[in-house]
Amino acid sequence: MSEEWFDVVDEHDRPLGRALRAEVHRLGLRHRSVHMLVFNAAGSVFLQKRSLAKDNCPGLWDVSAAGHVGAGEDYDAAAPRELAEELGCVPAVAPELLFALEAAEHTGWEFVRVYRVEAEGPFELDPVEIAEGRWFTPAEVDAWLAGRAAETTATLRIIWSRVRAAAAGLPGADGR
Repeated sequence: MSEEWFDVVDEHDRPLGRALRAEVHRLGLRHRSVHMLVFNAAGSVFLQKRSLAKDNCPGLWDVSAAGHVGAGEDYDAAAPRELAEELGCVPAVAPELLFALEAAEHTGWEFVRVYRVEAEGPFELDPVEIAEGRWFTPAEVDAWLAGRAAETTATLRIIWSRVRAAAAGLPGADGR
């Protein structure tokens, strides 16, 4: 498998150059990622348990699909690519951008764009990326994060809190 190249970006998400994935992570350089929450018509969200082979957060529950934005790629192109790669999902409607997260230590120095996707499944999970996946009601996710947060990624906890704040109409939930 060839090494992935990422755009290295400044504090304003402007490209500075390119570097290999391993170097970007080793040096803590700012780069980009996309995270998707897939909801079905009943309002449940599909979450994935990360493969034990993952170098970051192995075995923890995470958003529906996520991945890095490749060098020269934009966020809106990366989102459906990652859905297809991880879930075998090609949605009928393009993913909807919900909000952005600034690059910081808790995001692994990634500028993150979070998308909502409507799909019913079934999905074809990439076993290299995902150990398992399941549908959860929002209330189940809320209870799980309240009682067993250590089983989930920090990114899922951050994203879910923003999604729930937006659903409740709380100030600042839209990222502004």
